[in-house]
Amino acid sequence: MTQRSRWNLLDPDILAWAFEAEPSETFIRDLFELRMIVEPAAAALAAERRSGLDISRMGHALEEMGRYGLATEIGRAADQSFHNTILEAARNGPLMALSSSIAAAVTWTTIFKQRRSALPRDPMPDHRILYEAIVAGDPAAARAAMTELVRLALADTELSLKA
Repeated sequence: MTQRSRWNLLDPDILAWAFEAEPSETFIRDLFELRMIVEPAAAALAAERRSGLDISRMGHALEEMGRYGLATEIGRAADQSFHNTILEAARNGPLMALSSSIAAAVTWTTIFKQRRSALPRDPMPDHRILYEAIVAGDPAAARAAMTELVRLALADTELSLKA
């Protein structure tokens, strides 16, 4: 067996395996730290570089998230698509290579924080603010909105750790 230090912890299959067991608080916080490093910068780039198709895909994902909610597989897939489209809209090849890992981290932390009870708050308004900033082509607002979205998602997850 390979030493844990040599595992690709961002591989979606490794993330799924980690969340099948009870992942450590350190691992969960590390994932959010990675998201905080990557996603606000990606959102700022997406606001500058997004296409009409990107906006349409993000808008559709938001509609699906609102319709089905994040407690359902369809809603989580829409959330994953929303975040993935932001990374794609940044038009940065190496950043896009992280998209499956970031999407898996979003999905597994969303499932994790709902494992014992419903989400403590509705994350849809935060997603809509982010979407509007990207549509408006405002990189600073998109960065700030994504920073807040990830910060609140971590706070929700920390609440679920105490439950």
